Amino acid sequence: MQFRISGLPAEPFQHLFGLSDEDLRRHGAVRRIAENSGYPCRVSLTDAQAGDEVILVNYEHQDADTPYRSRHAVYVRHGETRYDKVGEIPEQLRKRLLSVRAFDESGMMVDADVIEGRLLEEMIGRFFANDAVAYLHLHYARPGCYAARVDRG
Repeated sequence: MQFRISGLPAEPFQHLFGLSDEDLRRHGAVRRIAENSGYPCRVSLTDAQAGDEVILVNYEHQDADTPYRSRHAVYVRHGETRYDKVGEIPEQLRKRLLSVRAFDESGMMVDADVIEGRLLEEMIGRFFANDAVAYLHLHYARPGCYAARVDRG
């Protein structure tokens, strides 16, 4: 089963890096300096390194006009390029426990499960075997925040 994983577009976040901490607060965002690799950038789908500046901001990742409309906190790093690859799973996803949520064309959830990231291909194949599934959202299972989108390749 071919699949495409994509991070968030970089453009909506880039202006945040030039703002003062006070202006960031007005945008519901905060600046952080990564202490370790536990700051996953949702644009590049890579982990920040200790000392990297990241912005933590609330983002609407599921904008469907359904009860599943959703937003959550995401980390983004300045100057990153959007991850968008077919048939590849980034290391950031492979090493975490993931909640996988399957949605139909209208944005209604049709299935969900939790899996170790190293086994993600199996779940992608299982969910996409159902013709009702249009796309998947990956979330980091423990904090619950949005990680990435998966579409049919």
